Amino acid sequence: MPILARVFLSIAFLGGWLAARPVLAQSQLLPLTSVDGVYSPPKGKGEMKFSFAWPEPSAEFAGFQFSFRVQTFENAYAIDPAHTRIERTGDRLRYLCQGFTWAGGQAKMPGQLTAELQRNADGSVEWRVSAQMDQPVKSISTVVRGIPRGELSLAGERFFDPHDDENTFEYPQLFGQLATPLVVIKRPQGGFFELSARQTEVRPARFFLQPGPDSYRAELIYEQAGWDKRKQVQSCLWHLGTAPTYEAIAKPYFAHVAQAYKLPAYATRPDVPAWLRDTKLVVALHGAHWTGYIFNDYTKQLAILRWVATQIDPKQVLVFLPGWDGRYYWNYPLYQTDPRMGGDKGFHQLIDEGHKLGFHFSAMFGTNSANRELPVFKQFADATTQHLDGDNWDLNWVDWDNDRHGDGWMPVMNIGVASWRNFVRDRIDRVITDYHVDSYFMDIAGLWENNTKADMYVGTQQLVADLAQRHPGVLPIAEMQYDALLSVFPLSQVPRYSQYSAGFYSYVDAFNHLSTAAPGTGSTGVHEYGFSNYRPVTAAQRPIPTITFAGDTFDKYRAQVAQSIQAAKARKIE
Repeated sequence: MPILARVFLSIAFLGGWLAARPVLAQSQLLPLTSVDGVYSPPKGKGEMKFSFAWPEPSAEFAGFQFSFRVQTFENAYAIDPAHTRIERTGDRLRYLCQGFTWAGGQAKMPGQLTAELQRNADGSVEWRVSAQMDQPVKSISTVVRGIPRGELSLAGERFFDPHDDENTFEYPQLFGQLATPLVVIKRPQGGFFELSARQTEVRPARFFLQPGPDSYRAELIYEQAGWDKRKQVQSCLWHLGTAPTYEAIAKPYFAHVAQAYKLPAYATRPDVPAWLRDTKLVVALHGAHWTGYIFNDYTKQLAILRWVATQIDPKQVLVFLPGWDGRYYWNYPLYQTDPRMGGDKGFHQLIDEGHKLGFHFSAMFGTNSANRELPVFKQFADATTQHLDGDNWDLNWVDWDNDRHGDGWMPVMNIGVASWRNFVRDRIDRVITDYHVDSYFMDIAGLWENNTKADMYVGTQQLVADLAQRHPGVLPIAEMQYDALLSVFPLSQVPRYSQYSAGFYSYVDAFNHLSTAAPGTGSTGVHEYGFSNYRPVTAAQRPIPTITFAGDTFDKYRAQVAQSIQAAKARKIE
């Protein structure tokens, strides 16, 4: 149904809610509701939403319609049009609300909301929203109509067709959504459209896209820090606009990210050791699986390295050690050598002999993972993570024992809490001191959750800074970084921003994930994924080539490994 027809239907539906409004509000606010201009019910995949027409009195600005909603920890609130005025000055609009409604407009609540919108010279629109109530404000939603439909690119990754699905995308989000709060739409008629949060601190930013026949109804949601509950909250700066090319959007956006988080240029950043700049290959030697199955003990790992040294200069190789500490994840956070793999003596020999050959080593640690069944857990039990609304969060999305159900013996730990951060710091410190590893890898470093205790980003910064003070020149490596972490870790597992690689590789380098399939059977080693398709190294690939060794790789598939090593040696990047 055309949007104007739905507007007139919504007028009849809202009835008394529209009665007795001032002439000023009637002339400047469109009486829209949450079901206007969208498919309701959805034609494709749906998302959770109110099951009635939620009032969304909207102001026209720069060809879009804007409305707002406030969420507290006990309810949601709409703009009260009877207590709202719009001020326009040139390319600016000020939205002033002196009261809210709730229960879909059936009841009223005091409070304030102010939105400052500006149209820039290039036609883009930027705004901030602030809200104040007599209770803590959890989040503020901007509702924007008139967003063009098309294929979507999330956080600089490849485009996909969402069809008629409703979708919610969240920053920062570990599993393939938003490593930076940027959504780009490729318009069918040509050109590109940007929706972004121009953040200066790590906070949740959500993008809900609800399709209609001609456009999206979008919700852009800013969430306040859970450890800093306030009755008055101001959102980040939101930005939307068009451009003829993807680069025309990405270049200024990623320039903002670099400035906001003080990203140092990779070519000159001081936390990059000289040996990393010469690294041509990463060799991942899988140790012990969660079940205790040993892929490669310390003696076999050393034998592998002695052979690798015949294929490539060891000074150009980083040796990555997942599962070096015995049962993968189950032993987190003990970080001790495993007697079944060769114990302390065997691990010393691996590192010492490997160093004599010229290799550099990185041991694996967990940023936020701890087995609550271990006696040591009581030392940092206060650092378990709760979601914003107070419910506990477990790292229970992995089925370790193959009973086809996630296992919940491991809570997500908050690196922002001192007890946990200091415990992890001291364990890493001991391993660096005792075995002289050249690097430490922080598993799931890219996990960030708005929680009730502390900022995980700030905690990660502190951890790395403390270790840099104790061990200058020892390289920190992250897994699956979001944008702000690029300032903390100069090397990452899993590259980002494939549509605009300059936004990533200008500041950091990357290699492939530890679950990269091994030559031969395609085993992913200690990782829970099982088996995947082996993809040989190519001389043209941008991430540092990575070869993983599972249980039979060295014994049966050495020829494939040798071919990939030769490709790694031939690789040249600009």
